[in-house]
Amino acid sequence: MRVFLAGATGAVGRRLVPQLVRAGHHVVATTRSEAKVDVLWNLGAEPVVLDALDAAAVGEAVAKAEPDAIVHQLTALTGQSDLKHFDRTFAETNRLRTVGTDNLLAAAQAAGVRRFVAQSFAGWPTGRSPSNRPGEPTTEADPFDPAPPKHQRESLAAIRYLEQAVTTAPLEGVVLRYGLLYGPVASDDWVRLLRKRRLPIVGDGGGVWSMTHVDDAAGAAVAALTAPAGVYNVVDDDPAPVREILIALAAAAGARRPSRVPVWLARPLAGEVGVSMMTRSRGVANAKARRELGWTPQWPTWREGFRHGLGIAGDAR
Repeated sequence: MRVFLAGATGAVGRRLVPQLVRAGHHVVATTRSEAKVDVLWNLGAEPVVLDALDAAAVGEAVAKAEPDAIVHQLTALTGQSDLKHFDRTFAETNRLRTVGTDNLLAAAQAAGVRRFVAQSFAGWPTGRSPSNRPGEPTTEADPFDPAPPKHQRESLAAIRYLEQAVTTAPLEGVVLRYGLLYGPVASDDWVRLLRKRRLPIVGDGGGVWSMTHVDDAAGAAVAALTAPAGVYNVVDDDPAPVREILIALAAAAGARRPSRVPVWLARPLAGEVGVSMMTRSRGVANAKARRELGWTPQWPTWREGFRHGLGIAGDAR
């Protein structure tokens, strides 16, 4: 299969290219930077330098590639650690989830591409929704949060937009909702904050996070090329309280155990978004992805993943 991979040099994209190549696919992979072209060649892809927000350029690149499928992994997540100003921090990613998605979908339809796979997110978008199953992980059938924190509303709107656009387009649309990504590159910001003692446990740290190793995120994208259209939660089998995750991540990174701060003290520093993510988030179930996507995580639990699959870049402490 010829695959057009948009966003090939991000944390997931770099792990996805080799998996696609090993599966026998021809990969046309995009990057915004000329400096990363050699990286893509070395991974086995055919590189294209592309601004995904330029509709004409996207249309031309897709038409030239003549792909059977488009995989949308476009984000701008490096250094995204300012939870207090969440929407401002994620503004570029939100544009890629809206304008970038529109450009890729238009190009797909113009070129007759039938399969479209897009990255979304699971966890905090449903973290505060009412449920008849308190304490249980959310599923793809659960609603998005009807009242997210003020500074997270634009980001949730962008996620809603992407999922609606992909699942209603006249093609075979697959949405992959990743959990909190970790592994090579993806963990670096979290580790940096823990080592600097700038990522404490807020309140009881009782919010529940679901994690996804970048290799498992990539594996799900490969599986999505031939799976039924729809929305899938792509997370490991072990949703856990934030306090457990941060303590284990600090230990794996050789950092001191994170401190604890009360909610009233954390709110002025991390904002309502940070407090909500630390104390009110709900975990996510992956049963549908296992059943219908035909996907099994290489790292079924982040506990093993932190010990053996973290791959922290530049591990000078």
